[in-house]
Order: sequence, then structure tokens, then C-alpha cells
Amino acid sequence: MTTPFILVSDCDLPGTVIEDTLRSAGLHAERAASPASDDLATLGADATGLVVQWAPITAEVLDRMPNLRIISRVGIGYDMIDVEAATARGIAVANTPSYCIEEVAAHTIAMIMTQARGLPAYDRAVRAGTWKAVDARPLAVRPSTTTVSVLGFGRIGSIVARGCRALGFRVLVADPYAPADGIRSAGCEPVEIPDAVAQADILTLHVPLTEATRHLIDAESIATMKPGAVVVNTCRGPLVDERALADALRSGHLGAAALDVFDGEPLADGSPLRDLDQVLLSPHAAWFSPEALADLPVHAAENVIRFLAGESVPIVNPAYAG
Repeated sequence: MTTPFILVSDCDLPGTVIEDTLRSAGLHAERAASPASDDLATLGADATGLVVQWAPITAEVLDRMPNLRIISRVGIGYDMIDVEAATARGIAVANTPSYCIEEVAAHTIAMIMTQARGLPAYDRAVRAGTWKAVDARPLAVRPSTTTVSVLGFGRIGSIVARGCRALGFRVLVADPYAPADGIRSAGCEPVEIPDAVAQADILTLHVPLTEATRHLIDAESIATMKPGAVVVNTCRGPLVDERALADALRSGHLGAAALDVFDGEPLADGSPLRDLDQVLLSPHAAWFSPEALADLPVHAAENVIRFLAGESVPIVNPAYAG
């Protein structure tokens, strides 16, 4: 019996945990020399499984991997994979949705509270010799009089919503796939996306990146937001039109933003977001803790192992077998 071959397209995490985990399960595993499509297609011509972090997995790449049965994403999002093409070719696509739920939710709430209490501005002022409590910028809110709108009520969004509610915020939730009763049971109010955006003092994003959600927050939607509102994004950079966001911050229509993810990463040196004091930036780090770092590559490899053993894995395209 031929040992299944698993190709690792790319991974910027330290070590060889993915390959080691696959090999310990009796699979043959190799990492590609580069994530270039030709390298992947050449080495992966006989691959049964593919583990991918950032490499674009297009229909053309899939056509050159005729034996492929499973793609496992090293991470939660999977917008670098042409899922429709994989489904059409009978290839399952799995992600790793549980490795950093606590971390991203905590990072999001930290960003919300940092901006809600004007901490960066206070810090700069104290360091500059100014001692003035009533000069908070952009905000110094009372939670009970402040509305947090959460777009997406999945694993992370639901924790953020409950956490904000526990702190006393009024919380609106917009998620067409979440039962309204479940949102209400968390002490939150179910609304449609335009209402959530328009009523938000603080808007936080927790939706998958699709063609429908790309630039969900654009100039048109920002124009409906309250003057001084704050945008928080720890999900996917392209959910926000960064140029429109920067324009709204410069004009003063929006009060602040807190961003962990960007349309292009690393954030470009020339990005206007770098020069705006009211923007809090982190380097796509919301996922990180030592525990999450250890879990992520193992989870990605175990998806392949369990799938080939006929066990349940977090498949994002259940129609692949249809």
C-alpha cells in the first residue's frame, strides 16, 4: 500500500511541527521549496493532502494536483484558497478555527477598551509632561451609554459580544446566520448590518472575507456612521477600505481605529494609517500566545491525519463530496 504524500506549501511558523506531526502518523510529508504555483504543482503532482498557510491555491494549481483529497489551512481564514474550485474537484477544505479563539477575542476587547478610554493619547500626554484627565482622545466613554456593534456572531464574535455586554456596553449584533434568540440570550440585540454600522459608537468586525464582504466598510458605509465612531478590525484586512478609513479619520468624521489586520501585510511603509495618532496598530498578532503558536501547526496537520482516517474535521465546504 502506497503511503499518502502530504505537501506543505508554506509556513512562516518556526520549526517543522507540521511535517513532524504528519510523519509521526505514518504519512510522507515534504515542504515545497517555495509557494510558487509551479513549485507546488511539480512537487504536489502525486499529493493526497496539502497544508497551506499563505500560498495562493488557485484552480490552475488544483488542476495540476489530480490526486488531492484534502487541503488544510494553517489558520482560521481561507481566502487564499479557491474553495469553489476545490469543491468542484471533490477536494475537502479544512481550517483550524479553534486554536486562538480566546486570544483574538481578548485582543479585540483590549483594542476596544484602549480606544474607548483614550489610553494611547493619555500615554503620549503624560510622557510629554501633560497631566490632564479631561483631555482624553478620542473617547473616554461610560459603557452603559455606549453602543458596541459586533458584525459576526461566530466563535470569536460571540465571545467579544458577551465580553462587551459584561462590561456594561449596549451590544448590537448583526449576523444573518445566527439565530436571533441566541443573540438575545447573550444579552445583545439582533439587527441588520446597516443598522449595526449606523448605530455603533464602536464597530468591531468578525465576519469571513468573501467577495460579498470585501470592503464591507467602505466610504459609503462609513458615511452612515456616527461622528467620532471607532472601527476595530482583528479579522481580515480587506474587510475595510483603508483609504476610505484614513480619509474619514483625517476629516474627523471617525474618531479612531484599532487594526490588527491590513489589506496588504506587512503594512506598507507609505500607508497613511501609520501617520494617524488616533489609529492603534498591531502586526496581525491577535492570534498569538505561546499556547496558540504550539497548537496551530499541530491542528493543521491533524486535520489531514483525521480526514484520511475517516474522522470528522472542520470542513468549510461540505458540498465537496456532492
